[in-house]
Amino acid sequence: MVTRRPNIVIAISIVLASAILAIAVWVLAQMRDDALRRAQDSVFNVSLLVERDVSRNLEIYDLSLRAVIEGLKQPGVLDLPPAIRQMVLFDGSASAKDLGSILVLDTAGNIVFDSQSTPPRAFNLAEREYFRVQRDSPNVGLYVSHPFIPKVHGKDVSIALSRRISRPDGSFGGVVVGTMRLTYFRHLFAGMNLGAGGSMALMLNDGTMLMRRPYDPKIIGRSLTGTANYSRFLLQPSGDFFGTAAIDGVERWYAFRHIDMYPLILDVALSTRDIYVEWRRRAWIIGTLIAALDVVIIALALLFSQQLRQRRAAEEELRVLARTDGLTGLNNRRTFEEHAEEEWRRAQRNDWPLSMLLIDVDTFKGFNDLYGHSAGDDALVAVARCIAQNVRRPGDTAARYGGEEFAVLLPDTDETGATAIAEKIRAAVQALELRHVASSHHVLTISIGIACTGRQVFATSRALVNAADEALYEAKDAGRNRVLCYPVAARADRRSAVASPAQ
Repeated sequence: MVTRRPNIVIAISIVLASAILAIAVWVLAQMRDDALRRAQDSVFNVSLLVERDVSRNLEIYDLSLRAVIEGLKQPGVLDLPPAIRQMVLFDGSASAKDLGSILVLDTAGNIVFDSQSTPPRAFNLAEREYFRVQRDSPNVGLYVSHPFIPKVHGKDVSIALSRRISRPDGSFGGVVVGTMRLTYFRHLFAGMNLGAGGSMALMLNDGTMLMRRPYDPKIIGRSLTGTANYSRFLLQPSGDFFGTAAIDGVERWYAFRHIDMYPLILDVALSTRDIYVEWRRRAWIIGTLIAALDVVIIALALLFSQQLRQRRAAEEELRVLARTDGLTGLNNRRTFEEHAEEEWRRAQRNDWPLSMLLIDVDTFKGFNDLYGHSAGDDALVAVARCIAQNVRRPGDTAARYGGEEFAVLLPDTDETGATAIAEKIRAAVQALELRHVASSHHVLTISIGIACTGRQVFATSRALVNAADEALYEAKDAGRNRVLCYPVAARADRRSAVASPAQ
């Protein structure tokens, strides 16, 4: 079946190539999902690590502030010598790296105690945000301020962690505050592997940026209120999403969380380009190989299909050559006899007429002798063309029967119809006006004998052919260039009767 239908080979190859491509696409999709899951796991681990580190350090610092408040409440502490009082009020955490001074402010904002100086430095911090918040809000608890540059050392941008000092009656008694340099967060973020396009940010709940990686001092203290990403941060305590940063316009996958007990939001993000960079490289390699394989499969199928078509064409050509007369292009005698037998049986079954035409070129031997065999072949081709032009129905069969003889088979055609076709053929040949001086008509002519099953009963298809041949003989005997139908005995008798008186 495949060898008879080359297009099936191409269809099968396309289906196979499509199946291979579909499998490859599915595998690549799974690999892409795996790449995203690995990146997500990495981001979750990084965010958890950073959150715990920040939370632990803030908790330690907060405990130091609480310790100062509790120390101030102890009787006799204020009367201790300054050096001992410093040791009692301020623990060792106050001198840790990236931590600034811990200060105790009175109700007017003046520094009363200073973890890094005895006597305390003379600054008034009443205008600072953290002082005003603690003064005006008795229940604020631990307050994390916006970024600022401390007056005390005036170097690095810092944030302040402050707590209110309340008197026994609940009134405002001052503020204990400690500063933390933002370089702590910068160093912490720098130690995390987030890829070339990754980012990490720590901000206050109100959207104020405290630190971001990649670092840019211009964005410290910038408010992100109103941005799409910040709006998503406020929806839930933690989550993840794909988004585009308002700061640099890079598309990333974000994981965020609110740090417990502190008014801080941490987000860690990986660039989608970085997430899929390795996947893209593998996808390119696999895709190229699959595409090459599909192209090879389809190309081989096309080549094989072409070979099959060429083989079919060759077989068809051989079949046609075996059934066709090489000179005239009409069917040969063997093919004609097969069709005659088949159509005769069909006519017997269906009880419809079947007509047979036998055609002979008049005095063809003389034409060959006078004009040569090449001219004779041309004449036969011309006669065959006249026959083919007048025998056009799909079921009709025209053939070169042998030498200068031709045969035409006309299924479902009675004697009248067969005679009309035969006359057209005869007239067409005469109209060619091929010069033939040996003929009494001076041009090439043909004689045609007709036999039809409608008028006679024939036992076999061969009997039908013989009847047509007999009618042809009578046509030639009657003077050629004419059409006669079987039986023709009555016509012959009349011709003899007409000729007798003349004798």
